[in-house]
Amino acid sequence: MSAFAQAASAEWVKIRSVRSTVVTLGLFAVVAVGLSWLIARGFSPGGPETDAVLPVFFALLTGQLVLVTFAVATVGSEFSTGTIRASLAAVPSRGRLYAAKMTAVGLTIAAAALVVEAAVFGLVRLVIGDGAAPLDEWWTIQALLGGWIHLTLLSVFTAAVAVMLRSTVLTLSILLPVLFLGSQGLGNIDTIRPVAQYLPDQVGMVIMHLTVPGDPRFGRDYGPWEGIAILVLWTAAALIGGWIAMRRRDA
Repeated sequence: MSAFAQAASAEWVKIRSVRSTVVTLGLFAVVAVGLSWLIARGFSPGGPETDAVLPVFFALLTGQLVLVTFAVATVGSEFSTGTIRASLAAVPSRGRLYAAKMTAVGLTIAAAALVVEAAVFGLVRLVIGDGAAPLDEWWTIQALLGGWIHLTLLSVFTAAVAVMLRSTVLTLSILLPVLFLGSQGLGNIDTIRPVAQYLPDQVGMVIMHLTVPGDPRFGRDYGPWEGIAILVLWTAAALIGGWIAMRRRDA
């Protein structure tokens, strides 16, 4: 086993051995599945066909708050408690430790997001029946794939920011209002909307059919996969920033 694989395996052991992992990811599932059931029960088909995925992604994006909290806490807690020193003693290469940590967090979130998204989509189809999004249509597959990528990359983005800020509380106190409250509100202001639409929590909305290009109020200036590409750039920038902070600052 390579040195990186050993480091990534050790990070995975840390994640799965902490009780909060099961609690937080379980809460993500409960919030997303429960909310999807409530929304689906009140859903009335009759608008555009793509509206049938709205109960799926409204529920997932609400549960995303829990997923982001998990990502930030998993990384930030080591800095807050000082256990990062023990991690660096075990893996002296800071770049390797950082890459292993981001890989373990990212794969854990990707797996959780995939399972929960599938469960939410299946439940919504069961509740809505004939009005549900058809799984054999490309737009449905694209939306589900894009939603999964959005959940995963945005969580990795926030984990990398936690490395830069070295604090769970500080990271969440900044990111939650800015990404999930501020950008939604700013998006309603005509003079700020052209900038707010490029914030990392907003760029996945097109592929999830929560808005469409050209919509006079909530439209975007880019298409579905262009939005995902923007999120990739945000995530890459955060990962680079976290790597620089990890290498240059003391534990």
